[in-house]
Amino acid sequence: MFTGIIQAIGEVASLEPKGGDARIQIHSLNLDWRDVALGDSIAVSGVCLTVIGLHGNGFLADVSQETLSRTAFRHFRRGTQVNLEKALTLNTRLGGHLVSGHVDGVGKILRKSTEGRSIQFSIAAPSSLARYIAEKGSICVDGVSLTVNRVEGSIFALNIVPHTLAGTTLQERSAGQEVNLEVDIVARYLERLLLGDRAVSLSGGVTKELLVEAGFVIA
Repeated sequence: MFTGIIQAIGEVASLEPKGGDARIQIHSLNLDWRDVALGDSIAVSGVCLTVIGLHGNGFLADVSQETLSRTAFRHFRRGTQVNLEKALTLNTRLGGHLVSGHVDGVGKILRKSTEGRSIQFSIAAPSSLARYIAEKGSICVDGVSLTVNRVEGSIFALNIVPHTLAGTTLQERSAGQEVNLEVDIVARYLERLLLGDRAVSLSGGVTKELLVEAGFVIA
C-alpha cells in the first residue's frame, strides 16, 4: 500500500522487452535506497512494482504485459521521468489517501491552465471509471494523491499547488498526454458491497435501479 505522497522523481534508465513482458530499470539520485531490499514494493508513477535487483541509485523490476496494456507504461522510453514512492509502513503518516498501486485505467489530459500560482488540469477518464470519481473525493494520478475539484460525466478537474508541481512529474505533463489513474479503493469495495450476493452473477456495476431498490435513491 501507498499514500500517493511522492518521495522522489526518477527516470527510466532502460525498458527492454523480455519474454513477452518487459524489464524496467529506474534510477533516482533523490530517493533514499538504504532501506530498500529485494522483494520490496515501489510505486512508479502509480504502478506497484516489485524490486528484483538493486544497482546503486536504482532498481530493476519486471513489468507484465497486463501492466503494459492497462497503463501509460506503454509510452515510457529511456529518460522518461517517473514519480516514486516506497511502500508505506505502520508508522508512516497517511498524508494522502490509501493507494494500492493497482492502476484502474488511463486518462487523457484535455486541458492544462494556470490559476494563480497553481495549475489546473482537466482529465478525461475511461467511462467505466466515471462512477467512482466524485467531487471532493480522492484520486491517484500518476501516483499522486489528489482531490477532485469538479466532475462532469467522465471528465474531472484538478488543482495542483506549487509544492506538488515542484515535487512530481505533473509539472511536465501537457494536454494530449495520458496519465495513470487509480480511483479511491473505498469506492470500489463499496460497489461490491452494494451488489451483495449478486456480485457473483452480475457483470456490470451499481445501477440506478439497484440504488433505488436499496433505498439510496428515490425513484
